Amino acid sequence: MATAMRSLQASNVVRPTTLIAEVSGIQPTSVRCAWKAGLVNLGGFSTAVPRREVKVRSGVARDSFGAPGGGGALTPELEQAIDKFLSENKVVLFMKGNKQFPQCGFSNTCVQILNTLNVPYETVNILEDDNLRQGMKEYSAWPTFPQLYIDGEFFGGCDITYESYNSGELKELLDRAMLS
Repeated sequence: MATAMRSLQASNVVRPTTLIAEVSGIQPTSVRCAWKAGLVNLGGFSTAVPRREVKVRSGVARDSFGAPGGGGALTPELEQAIDKFLSENKVVLFMKGNKQFPQCGFSNTCVQILNTLNVPYETVNILEDDNLRQGMKEYSAWPTFPQLYIDGEFFGGCDITYESYNSGELKELLDRAMLS
């Protein structure tokens, strides 16, 4: 109940969607880069492929997913622990469940992709700790799970991971990360 209430309160903190962008399934990198840069206008995507709608928020503060009034679940100690864990592991998937027993379809998709690419990776079950789950939303400024991190940087959720896997970009990025 408290989590549901926080989610409802948090949704009032985040400004409404400012744009619906056309996104091609061919260019997941462009979507990820645009998201990271906080761009509002995502023009220039191909219209030759069937379109999906992507909601883009502008100006969302890192702590906007936490409790109203700031603070949130991302304490300095938790942030340091996440930073340390990400620096010690090349590929990390924050997910519902673990790689042996994914507890949602999106998490399972990411696990299957990483297994197919035969890359060593760690998983963190965000269902075991509510503070971790809320803190990760603030840490990445990404409200859903799974969240894939490669070489210490947030890569994306299930859609971005799936599209970049299909395009071959994910394999290239993981190969480079394993060599670094």
